Amino acid sequence: MEQNITVLIVEDDKYIMSLTTIYLRDEGYKTILAINGKEALALFFANNPDVILLDLGLPDMDGMEVIEQIREHSNAPIIVVSARAEESEKIRALDMGADDYMTKPFYMGELLARVRVSLRKINSLVNQDNVETFTSDYLVVDYTKGLVFVDSEEVHLTPMEYKLLKLLIANRGKVLTHNFILNQIWGYAEKKDPKSLRVFMASLRRKIERDTANPRFILTQVGIGYRFVGK
Repeated sequence: MEQNITVLIVEDDKYIMSLTTIYLRDEGYKTILAINGKEALALFFANNPDVILLDLGLPDMDGMEVIEQIREHSNAPIIVVSARAEESEKIRALDMGADDYMTKPFYMGELLARVRVSLRKINSLVNQDNVETFTSDYLVVDYTKGLVFVDSEEVHLTPMEYKLLKLLIANRGKVLTHNFILNQIWGYAEKKDPKSLRVFMASLRRKIERDTANPRFILTQVGIGYRFVGK
């Protein structure tokens, strides 16, 4: 059961959306649903889903635009599920950043298998928290001892700062929204002032960045959240 995995389904066919939702939830996935491109992008930034199932023929915009906008902020796996069977469409979608392409009609068992394959990318990153250390440029995090080093010098992080750093590293390359971080760290984003998050993030930056004016690791996505850049 994949109880912690969220799948964003972008589909304007109510029957396909309903059927896909049932099968995914039976497997233990959490699902969020969008019937058009604008709704899909809003839900994506608000929820930071692990996998996106995307139809290309949306009523308000072409699915290719959705791929393009998501790829500007995230490496989350995108599986296109479309009636467009032309090779040129498949090539274009994959070139724009889709990870996989399925043509309608499709077997639900195959879709579930492809979701599982896409999740291996996530697991390959998240599971690195199980290794002893994370190293990127001049930053080293020793997970076994809970220590952080910058330029080989140990820096002291508060428990909250350390938790934030681990969350950012585990999701490196992905834009994490303010609400997502608040929910993951405090568990009640609606009751937590985003200004408090900025204070914690500023403190963390001062401790791990050589130049806080030009950060190497923690980048701000204005109006959205933060992204960690590192190997």
